[in-house]
Amino acid sequence: MRRPIFLVLALFGLLPQLAGPSRGETRGEVVEQAMNLISPVTTYRKAAIDYFVSRGKPDAIPALVLALRFAPSGGDLAAALEKLAGVEPGKGPLDRWALWSQWMLWQETHPEVKPFAGFDDFQSRIFRLLDDNFGVFLQPGIAHEIRLEEITWGGVLKDGIPALTNPKLIAPAQAAYLTPDELVFGIEINGDIRAYPLRIMDWHEMLNDVIGGVPVSLAYCTLCGSGILFETAIAGRPEPFVFGSSGFLFRSNKLMYDSATHSLWNQFTGRPVVGPLTGSGIELRARPVAITTWADWLAHHPETKVLAIATGHARDYRPGLPYGEYFASPDLMFPAKVDQTRFKQKDHVFALRSSGIEQSWPLALFAGGAVVNDRAGVIDLVLIGDAATRTVRAYRTDGRTFSKGASPDRPLAGALEWRLSEDALIGPAGESFPRLPGHIAYWFAWNGYYGGIGRVSTPSP
Repeated sequence: MRRPIFLVLALFGLLPQLAGPSRGETRGEVVEQAMNLISPVTTYRKAAIDYFVSRGKPDAIPALVLALRFAPSGGDLAAALEKLAGVEPGKGPLDRWALWSQWMLWQETHPEVKPFAGFDDFQSRIFRLLDDNFGVFLQPGIAHEIRLEEITWGGVLKDGIPALTNPKLIAPAQAAYLTPDELVFGIEINGDIRAYPLRIMDWHEMLNDVIGGVPVSLAYCTLCGSGILFETAIAGRPEPFVFGSSGFLFRSNKLMYDSATHSLWNQFTGRPVVGPLTGSGIELRARPVAITTWADWLAHHPETKVLAIATGHARDYRPGLPYGEYFASPDLMFPAKVDQTRFKQKDHVFALRSSGIEQSWPLALFAGGAVVNDRAGVIDLVLIGDAATRTVRAYRTDGRTFSKGASPDRPLAGALEWRLSEDALIGPAGESFPRLPGHIAYWFAWNGYYGGIGRVSTPSP
């Protein structure tokens, strides 16, 4: 993912052979100058850098940052960026990736720097050199509610991470490939019970299925550690959305796309952010999903169906591939600004997604298994989980206090034992409290999208 993109483009003969720089300030001329920033012809590239430095406008910074990732050399681009941004020269040698990452973070923290008119054209042309199919997502004049300059390439082509749509399911007895301790996404809707192993979902990241009669997508961003279950049928639309992976990222979060309009969607928020559906007001409804071990899920749901390892795709589905090193590392793969004063960027949190209430709890609260009583806005709730398996389920309550019982699925309210299910927390007299939608994520992802408006709760179990 981090090999020089210049070499990739050159290998396939995709680098543009552009004319020398021209003078002027029309939109087309500025775009052509920007394209010269990645030219293999050194004189053209240097002349383009000189052009933007002499021009002296910070609106060229987004173009230079994008070029920094793709041009055959980066030092002169970095020097030009320092001049236009008015910052001190960087200290110490940095490789290309580190330079680019540094400037992406600078750009994220400076929203007042707007790109020149025509940047959308330049960006589209750059990405189409990698995959002409990227043109369905990004083109001149495209509607957007996120900054185009913060959209970056994730290292794969359109659908290079292939979605699973209505995949084959098998009975547990046929799932000999699974080991008891490995993790699965567990879902139950209207009595239809499914397990989707992370070892397979790591390779596909998007699942489109119908569970219990409800069309859903399991949108899994491996970089964010977040698998979010969304309903995909929207009032007023004739067909449910079917999602795929675009190949693009925004602040180290995948941008998924719908096959009907090719709009780009923020995986974390469930909102279309680039393309025809931008501004539509559509926001996908989240449903509960649990991460737990295959052994635990099977013990509580012996009638479950499970994803077959024969997906129709040639992948090595051994556990830990392809993101084992990333999951084990404290570092992010792509740049994203994050507040680490309270938590490290890849600490896990449980994120509640209910009725506009955005709240999270550090997974560490559930070390050794825990029952946490809390409030989210005006909602009383109880959270039951175990950090070892990344399992947390949240239920809305009437304010009564729960505590740990003899087993994790049997919490106590006073001396009375309740029973945990995927739909509700059920009392001894048949009363019940509904489950609330939520999911696990890395801290940086939740902090990046909800840190300014959401609450982080750390009550004692």
